[in-house]
Amino acid sequence: MGFYATYLFPRLMDWIMRSDRYHEHRKAALAPAHGHVLEIGFGTGLNLPHYPGGVVALTVLDPARMLPQKVAQRIAAARFPVEVAHAGAERLPFQDARFDYVVSTWTLCTIPDVLAALSEVKRVLKPDGRLLFLEHGLSRDPRWVPWQHRLDPIQQVVGCGCHLDRPIDRLIEEAGLQLTNLERFTIEGSPRIVGEMYRGSAVQN
Repeated sequence: MGFYATYLFPRLMDWIMRSDRYHEHRKAALAPAHGHVLEIGFGTGLNLPHYPGGVVALTVLDPARMLPQKVAQRIAAARFPVEVAHAGAERLPFQDARFDYVVSTWTLCTIPDVLAALSEVKRVLKPDGRLLFLEHGLSRDPRWVPWQHRLDPIQQVVGCGCHLDRPIDRLIEEAGLQLTNLERFTIEGSPRIVGEMYRGSAVQN
């Protein structure tokens, strides 16, 4: 990882993603979570204050170590124990049927093999477990889709692997999960190219 990816990008994303408009959507997405939760793509830990009281333990996973001092402070302030693992989501280092919930917020856009990761999510969920997701991706508006495709190669460089044009709902279903709830909206104050949101939940088929 270069200087930009290691030092500049994490600080930029932490600054952007901790705004109030993102916090409101995090809180809504995480509201159903309880029990033992796995969060993939933990990033800088901005979800931590928004987990509800029913969460008794959180395991977090990310291949990168972003802003380690800030992340350590946020983990120390959590109301529940937090276990940290550094690995890619395509091969989760956990036993089958371990978690009550898996959380993914603005993460599926970046994972290189997203179908493999979602298949792993299915594997580690308990039979009655649930995936909670809040992601950006392919627009519903056909006027914007060509621009997302054109700008995607640039976004992958600027966003350290982030894709603009992944159809999040279809990918979840292709991995063998069943959508139980899906909301589509454009996040306030964001360009449509990057602001097309998918929020919802999925269970095992």
